[in-house]
Amino acid sequence: MDYIEYIDRDSGERRKEIVPGEGWLKWLYHNPLGKLVLHGVVKRKIISQWYGNKMDAPSSKGKIPGFVKDLNINMNEATRPIDDYTSFNDFFIRELKPEARPVAPEPKAIVSPADGKILAFEGISGLDSFFVKGQQFSLDSFLQNCMLSKKYEYGTLLIIRLAPADYHRFHFPADGNITASTLINGDFFSVSPYAVRERLSVYWENKREYSLLKTPVAGDILLCEVGATMVGSIEQSYSPDCDVKKGQEKGWFKFGGSTVIMLLEKGMASIDPDILQNTENGFETSIKVGRRIAEACN
Repeated sequence: MDYIEYIDRDSGERRKEIVPGEGWLKWLYHNPLGKLVLHGVVKRKIISQWYGNKMDAPSSKGKIPGFVKDLNINMNEATRPIDDYTSFNDFFIRELKPEARPVAPEPKAIVSPADGKILAFEGISGLDSFFVKGQQFSLDSFLQNCMLSKKYEYGTLLIIRLAPADYHRFHFPADGNITASTLINGDFFSVSPYAVRERLSVYWENKREYSLLKTPVAGDILLCEVGATMVGSIEQSYSPDCDVKKGQEKGWFKFGGSTVIMLLEKGMASIDPDILQNTENGFETSIKVGRRIAEACN
């Protein structure tokens, strides 16, 4: 893969993604020597913790202006000006003005829980359209819970990838009641397409947390936040076993690229056709928090 292309949802045009450290990622995941470094050092928790701590230090705030400029980040959406942040991580988990992410109001609309690029697979099969052929998404490995694996065995898989330039807070995709978060420890591989196209198992090898959103319109939606290389931590800001509203904040990722995975029960929702078609053609689709991605069938 020479570079990452995706479909801009608003225009329908194919665009090239700006990837910080692109050459480094290609070397790590596609060069024999790079793979030795990846498995010996980079995937380990201590490396991501060390870098996360650096991004919490006051001295890291000097990185903010260049990052904003290089990645064309719209600071007009943020609640605070660029010089108000105390560290890079303080900026990285920035809050946005409510009007910057309007939430689809229709009762049956299921919305994106995060900014990023989305893939959708109905039946948790047919992943050959994006990933290297022959790979299957192992629910048993991913959830480590045989009852939940059975529940979503024939359901729909949604993968929302957050790049470093994206807004890194995640939200609820529908109204409902949310359970406590279950932590599964793991490694810290990159979730960039450079890594996952050939290694789907990254999603069940990495550290992750999942919870169940029990909704009146779309059954039980499983929400899973997946860590990645240089992600300092996954922070949950919600109160478990409480009613929540569509678009309400659930938590945030500290520095790095990350992923939110959603599992929908079979027959409970219809994914928007453009997202399905782009996925079938081998492309992710750009998405924002609050934008409709599916319609509940109830």
